Amino acid sequence: MTTSKNVLANDVEIKGSIKFSHDLIIDGKIEGEVVSDGSLTVGENALIKGEVRTRSVIIFGKVEGNITVAERCELKSNAILVGDISAGTLAIEEGATFMGQSQVGKKADSKPAFGGIKPQPQP
Repeated sequence: MTTSKNVLANDVEIKGSIKFSHDLIIDGKIEGEVVSDGSLTVGENALIKGEVRTRSVIIFGKVEGNITVAERCELKSNAILVGDISAGTLAIEEGATFMGQSQVGKKADSKPAFGGIKPQPQP
């Protein structure tokens, strides 16, 4: 069985939830939630306003909402993300804009990010 990438072109606008199984490239406008166990590519013309929950995501365009991915999240040089990220791994290229908080790693526990590091006393 071959898996092809599904494409939503830049003239497509959707209001509502999108669910898919394999790979999807979005280059249009989505207002709503995007959910999948597959990979999502947000094209450079794309605008997503809503939550994104997928296996992995590569962002070239703009996302306004929180992103939760099991594996990898990549923000390319022209990407704009306004929202929080929870991902296994995170890659941000120079030039990308990210406004939010990130939680990276395998199912991060509720420990503080620098749990084992103690501040050094100032002389």
